[in-house]
Amino acid sequence: MKSENLMRLSWALVHSKHPEDVQRGIAMLEASLNNSKTPLQYRERLYLLAVGHYRSGDYPRSRQLVEQCLEIVPDWRQAQTLKKMIEDRIQKDGVIGIGIAATAVGLVAGGIAAALARKK
Repeated sequence: MKSENLMRLSWALVHSKHPEDVQRGIAMLEASLNNSKTPLQYRERLYLLAVGHYRSGDYPRSRQLVEQCLEIVPDWRQAQTLKKMIEDRIQKDGVIGIGIAATAVGLVAGGIAAALARKK
């Protein structure tokens, strides 16, 4: 019974809109991961940890955890969906990062060109 309550609370916390709740859920799941009594409990805790890390923005850790889930149950649809969401987010963030870097380089180059033009 206690384990079931822990899972319910952890689920609620990692799905919360409040970042501090998500972090609490992650901490609870990490602390209880090695106390999983069955492979099903272990898998579910891994998955919830992956969700928590995804929601907190730690996409690499989330991907690592969801891949562990898929090693245990390769055709687990929820885990497959989460993995796709993670990969899409990582790709999107990478594209945004490249855009920001390109903009910064453009601004620096423009500033240098303007400074050189003033000196002439």
